[in-house]
Amino acid sequence: MSEVIYGIHAIGEALKRGGRRFDYVAVSRDRTDNRVQSILDDCRGQGINVRFVPREDIDRATRTNTHQGIMAVASRKEYSGIEDVLQEKKGKFNFLLVLDGVEDPHNLGALIRSADGAGVDGVVIPERRAAGITGTVVKASAGASENVSIARVVNIARTLDELKEQNVWVVGLDERGEKSYDEVDYNMNCAVVLGAEGKGLHDLVRRKCDMLVSIPMMGAVESLNVSVAGGIVLYEVQRQRRQAQKAAPQKATQKASPKAAKKRREE
Repeated sequence: MSEVIYGIHAIGEALKRGGRRFDYVAVSRDRTDNRVQSILDDCRGQGINVRFVPREDIDRATRTNTHQGIMAVASRKEYSGIEDVLQEKKGKFNFLLVLDGVEDPHNLGALIRSADGAGVDGVVIPERRAAGITGTVVKASAGASENVSIARVVNIARTLDELKEQNVWVVGLDERGEKSYDEVDYNMNCAVVLGAEGKGLHDLVRRKCDMLVSIPMMGAVESLNVSVAGGIVLYEVQRQRRQAQKAAPQKATQKASPKAAKKRREE
């Protein structure tokens, strides 16, 4: 089954990743710049049909005017299984993002983009009452959705139980959380769970979390947009893990050379 994706970054990343089968790429006749030329070169190298069409045709096919003059008809992104996502571990510890019903495709795209930037192993989304990976999501993620493993599951609460059985700690972001998000040590296998826009975490999902954290709000508004809040927490996880990696060689050096340490003390 095919779908329409659009935007320079979205199509460029899809071509590089090689995870989709392309029917064709359509380019507006008024686009002749180097960014489009690079994509055309990739298409020719992969034997993908390229069509030059009026911009209005792309407007109609994508139902938007933010397509940057380029679209593609390609196979849908393949979702991963939870076990596959767990095996994607990029560092010492697992790092997952679980979304409990994010409905706005722009928010989903922004979260996937942040997840990719923060080094998340994979994103988990529900099958029902939530946005899936569409052309809008691919565009909003600037193509990051092509590089991040995404699992689509039937039941988020049940999936959290499965993750905990695999020694993954579940950290839910909730405005009622007693701990600030930066008071938790994320140097562990962990999954950060975010709720839906305006609704937050479902009660059952909240109860499944090992701990709840919140982002301190210093102004008049009570909460942040879910994609902004998610980005803050994801990069805190990455910040802590980078610090731990930097500290590890120093500790190893100190332990490995006690004579050198003794000499420095004597000096």
